[in-house]
Formats: sequence, structure tokens, C-alpha cells
Amino acid sequence: MGTNKHFFYVVECKDGTFYAGYTKDVEERLKKHNEGKGAKYTRGRGPIKLVFAQGFETKEEAMRAEYRFKQLTRPEKERLLAMESEERYVAAKKLSTKL
Repeated sequence: MGTNKHFFYVVECKDGTFYAGYTKDVEERLKKHNEGKGAKYTRGRGPIKLVFAQGFETKEEAMRAEYRFKQLTRPEKERLLAMESEERYVAAKKLSTKL
């Protein structure tokens, strides 16, 4: 088991919407989002704040978690993120398995 070099992350925009993505460097990606140089979706919706990040050993695992998160409804996303804030890693474990 190596160090986690691939991350699935979720940010909350100032308008309350979520943006989920993949990155190899969470801090740098947040910086880009807040500079207006990140994803087109987050431009004009800043400042953004990180609400969840989970590291994975492979890009495929991280992108699979991102895809599964994006398939959820807004209430499901909120429940999953609330569970993560109550108990660390619960949300990531759920995303790592079939929903």
C-alpha cells in the first residue's frame, strides 16, 4: 500500500451548490478554483470551500467515487456528506462499494 496520490473531492460554492472532481493535489486545485481558473462550473461561484476529500491509490478508484457521487440526488449527497462529518471515512467507504 502506497501513499494516496489521487483524490476525489467535493467543494461547496458560495451559492450552496456542490462541485465534485478529481485531482492529484487538493490544495492546488482549491487555489485554482478560487482564482477562477478551475472548472468552468466554479467560475463566478467562489469563494468555494472544501467539504470532503478522500485519497485513493489509483486514478480509476478516485474517478469511480466521483462518478458515483455525481449519480446521487442532492438529498443523498447531503446525507452522505453529513455522515462523513459525523464519522470520518464513512462516506468514502460507501462510495468505494456499489451504491
